[in-house]
Amino acid sequence: MKPSRILSSLGPGLITGAADDDPSGIATYSIAGAQSGFLMLWVAPLSWPLMAAVQMMCARIGMVTGRGLAFALRSRFPRPVVAVAAFALLAANVINIGADLAGMAEAAQSVTHLNSHAMVVLFGVAIGAATVWMRYADIAMVLKWLALALFAYVGAAFIVRPEWGEVLKATVLPSRPSGPSEWSMLVAILGTTISPYLFFWQASQEVEEGKKAGLRTVASRRGASDDEIVSRKWDVGIGTFFSNLVMFFIIVTTAATLHAHGIRSITSSREAAEALRPIAGDFCFILYTVGLIGVGLLAIPTLSGSAAYALAEVFGWRQGLDEKLAKARSFYAVVLLSIAVAILIDFTHFNAMQALYYSAVINGVLSPFLLVGILMVATDRKIMQGQPSSNLGIFAVGVTTLGMFAAAIAMFVL
Repeated sequence: MKPSRILSSLGPGLITGAADDDPSGIATYSIAGAQSGFLMLWVAPLSWPLMAAVQMMCARIGMVTGRGLAFALRSRFPRPVVAVAAFALLAANVINIGADLAGMAEAAQSVTHLNSHAMVVLFGVAIGAATVWMRYADIAMVLKWLALALFAYVGAAFIVRPEWGEVLKATVLPSRPSGPSEWSMLVAILGTTISPYLFFWQASQEVEEGKKAGLRTVASRRGASDDEIVSRKWDVGIGTFFSNLVMFFIIVTTAATLHAHGIRSITSSREAAEALRPIAGDFCFILYTVGLIGVGLLAIPTLSGSAAYALAEVFGWRQGLDEKLAKARSFYAVVLLSIAVAILIDFTHFNAMQALYYSAVINGVLSPFLLVGILMVATDRKIMQGQPSSNLGIFAVGVTTLGMFAAAIAMFVL
């Protein structure tokens, strides 16, 4: 494809990939670098094709069925089973949003010195209002620009000047986790990289893209041309590549600074950012902080929206970020209530960094179960309108599923 065509195709895949590096992901990668140094760097390049395959499979489900992922799962599983999965997604996302808001507020406090609780309310209200009142095309455009915040972490890695020979060695020579903490770290990295809320968001954004193009009915959205599928593969591939590139450089930055200087325990995102200041300088600290706030603004609409889409598809509610509030009250109620509850969570004085990390571990345990259902849908020719996923895609997602099951089992057994 021509470069201009590739750039014009960037959309849902790029946004989903960028949203993957939310404050939860940043916290997890920062902990990995601080605790284990460069040990986990090999996961970044290895998980890229796996993440891309999963997201492309979800995108294909949305493109060829004209529906979101939860509706497709209802075609293979009883509604109560899918409903339980949707409510579990909502619960996990609310905790994640609460932790993300707290992480953003702590980062903002370190720069502005404003009260973090006030910043949580400010961020939450602003994001909720923007999600309700802005239309999908505007939201998508804003989210694509916010993806640029991720490059702050690439810049930070070059500022700290790591030993690139050690970085290369750790990247190309995988190290087997040696204990429970390292196995749980691997599960957490996989869980925040290949995360359930991204599956639902990716498929639903394909539906939104169809509506934006004037395809307002399910029948008109069914099926996808070869060109459309190829374009989305480029979109997903580029989005997931940058997502994993950022993971790589966050681990490099924290390993070369915090781990190298004996700082192995991080209790908050603010602590992670401020620990960089005396070691790498004010500019690195500012880059880390601004990046954290930027990706939080990108990720929270994705988290609240993915749960709203899932529940709407289970219960048949009218849905969509292009719908007016009066016509999609239940859908927007989920979006707003999830953010409101997340704000309240912050006032319970919970440890945001631990919540971010353990939510990633939980996602790492739950994701392979959901991937089994996605595989069953993606290989069903009837559901997929005669356009099931390719054999290569099925193989890649199958390997991902087995790998995540193996890592989770090893974490509990070892």
